[in-house]
Amino acid sequence: MNGHPPTVSHLRHLVARTVASLRARPLGPREESEVAALLDERLAALFWEQPVVDQRHAIDAARAVLEHMPGNASAARAALLHDVGKRHARLGVFGRIVATALAMLRLPTRGRLATYLDHARLGADDLVAAGAGELEVAYARHQDDRRPDQIAPAVWRVLKSADGESHRLSSRDLYDDGHAERS
Repeated sequence: MNGHPPTVSHLRHLVARTVASLRARPLGPREESEVAALLDERLAALFWEQPVVDQRHAIDAARAVLEHMPGNASAARAALLHDVGKRHARLGVFGRIVATALAMLRLPTRGRLATYLDHARLGADDLVAAGAGELEVAYARHQDDRRPDQIAPAVWRVLKSADGESHRLSSRDLYDDGHAERS
């Protein structure tokens, strides 16, 4: 979690994410089928190891991706799997709030808080080990950074929007959204 700017729009995103986390409910049978249709056995195992809050966020993100990019299973898988590294920290909602606040204040962290803040790298490494595709790995690894070359600008914009992070697309200095490539 290295690029989180302490802006009003980012804080709004964090509040909305916290409220959604507190309201998260387990996936129902239809949602379980949607996950099964997108993930092979190894990737599904990573998905189901996530806490309910991350499963709920992931299925909502994957549905949003498919709404904007029907049939793009790879982008939907990237949305489903981008936060799998968070499971290593075993933090609840309030622990995640503390970790995020410390990161925004640029204060040091240790233990599970540091693990949570390193979720992008950890998740990407897990995805590589499970045989995930290039897009899935790249989005997990770079979700808090600039858009990597492996992800097309249009796909990046859809993934960030589906992740509830459209605010990151408006600050070209902090987050490369690919607008320069469209001119």
